[in-house]
Amino acid sequence: MWNLPVLPRVRQPRRIVIVTSGGDSPGMNPAIRAVVRSAIHCGIEVLGSDRGYTGLVEDELRPMNTASVGNILHRGGTVLKSDRCDAFREPTVRARVAQALHKRGVEGLVVIGGDGSLTGAHLLAEETGFPVIGLPGTIDNDIYGTDDTIGFDTAVNTGLEAIDRIRDTAHSHERVFLVEVMGRSSGFIALAVGLAGGAESVLLPDCRIDVPELVQRLNLSKRRGKNSSLIVVAEGHDPQLTARLAGQLTEHGHQARACILGHIQRGGSPTGHDRLLASTLGASAVDHLCADKGDIMLGVQAGCIAAVPLRDVAGLRKPLPTGILDLARILAT
Repeated sequence: MWNLPVLPRVRQPRRIVIVTSGGDSPGMNPAIRAVVRSAIHCGIEVLGSDRGYTGLVEDELRPMNTASVGNILHRGGTVLKSDRCDAFREPTVRARVAQALHKRGVEGLVVIGGDGSLTGAHLLAEETGFPVIGLPGTIDNDIYGTDDTIGFDTAVNTGLEAIDRIRDTAHSHERVFLVEVMGRSSGFIALAVGLAGGAESVLLPDCRIDVPELVQRLNLSKRRGKNSSLIVVAEGHDPQLTARLAGQLTEHGHQARACILGHIQRGGSPTGHDRLLASTLGASAVDHLCADKGDIMLGVQAGCIAAVPLRDVAGLRKPLPTGILDLARILAT
C-alpha cells in the first residue's frame, strides 16, 4: 500500500481531461475511475479524450461522471481507447491543442501512458505552460523515475501462467521451450517471469547471446537428470530471434520449440496490485493538480508515491536491477 501525500489545496480547476495513450495496459481503467471520482468529489468536471492524443487533436472529448466509470475496475484495456498520434509530435499541433483546451475551460490534463506518451505530455507542458500530470501506464516497467508501472504486475502474472502451462508440455515431451515475452527493448518482464518461473536461462535485449554457452547449460541440465527446460526471451528488436534460436538449439541435439506470448500479456483483468497502484496514482493526480503542480509524473520510489519532473523521465533509459539476472542463473542450476 502507498500513502497519499498530503498537499495544500492552492487552486480549484474547473475542468480537467483524462488521456490514455500508447499501448494499453491492465490497470488503465482503475486509474481512469480514480481520477474521475476523485475529481468529482472535489467539485471538478471531467472530460475524457477518445483515442488518446488523437482525441485532443481532433477535439473529441466527452463528459465523464461517476456512472461512466462504474463497473470498469476489473476490466483490462481502456474505456477511453488508445492510439499512437503522429500529429501530436508537431509543436504547432500541441500549441493548437492547448488553445482548444483553454477555450473549453480545461485547466488540467492527466496523461496515462508509457515513455512516448509521457514525453508528449512534457513537451505540451514545457511549450505551453499547460498543467499536466503523467501516470506511468505500461506493462514494460521501463519508465525512468518509478519502481513500478501500471500493468506490469498483471503482465508478469500472465506470463507466469503461460509458462506454468508450457512447462507441463515441455516435461511430457522432454523438450526445450523458448518463451518470448513482451517488453519492447526492455527486459523487465523477461527478468521477472524468468526468475519467478524458474527458467533455465533469461535472454535480454542488448545482451550477447552465446549459443554454445546456452547449449552447454542445457547439456549440463540433462546430465543432472533434467530432460526439459524453459528459456525466457525478451522480444527486443529482432522478430525472428526466438524462432531462429529454437532452430539452432535443435541442430545441437535439443528438441526446441518457440512460443510467442505476444499481445495476450496486455489484456485481461488487472491484478489487485495494479488496481491498488492505479487507484492511488489516479487520486493523487487530482490532488497534485489542486496543489497547482504540473509537468510531473507520479510514480513509486522506495514504497512511497513520488512526484518526478517529466523532463527527468522523457527519453531516459531505466536500468535493470543489478544482480537479479545472476540470481536467476543461480536458482536455475
